[in-house]
Amino acid sequence: MKEFNWNARVYYEDTDAGGVVYHARYLAFFERARTEMLRQVNISQQKLLQEGIAFVVKKLDISYLFPARLDDMLTINSKAVQIRKASIIFKQTIYNQNKQLVSSADVVIACVDITKMKPCGLPKLLVLEFI
Repeated sequence: MKEFNWNARVYYEDTDAGGVVYHARYLAFFERARTEMLRQVNISQQKLLQEGIAFVVKKLDISYLFPARLDDMLTINSKAVQIRKASIIFKQTIYNQNKQLVSSADVVIACVDITKMKPCGLPKLLVLEFI
């Protein structure tokens, strides 16, 4: 399965008053990395939306292992570990510039028909790009 790395700087807006990344911001880092992974293989979420297809988080299991802090440079690794008919399971990790594992998550992304809000098959192009 394909693997993708994306870098992000921790900004003041990502942190609490003590300069530590707020727990919900890790979800945004993971989300952006998955989006950039799609961009890298020329899959446009806007085009998919026009076709009535969207991706939603069905399940998320996250671990917070080491605090990320203001101005840290993070590397978010995303790997599709399983592709099903209507979903993809990702293993994602965040490391800081010192190569310390900051957070990890197992994320199930479901493909849905937005007119019916029901699961639908993954686009074939996406399946071919991720295997």
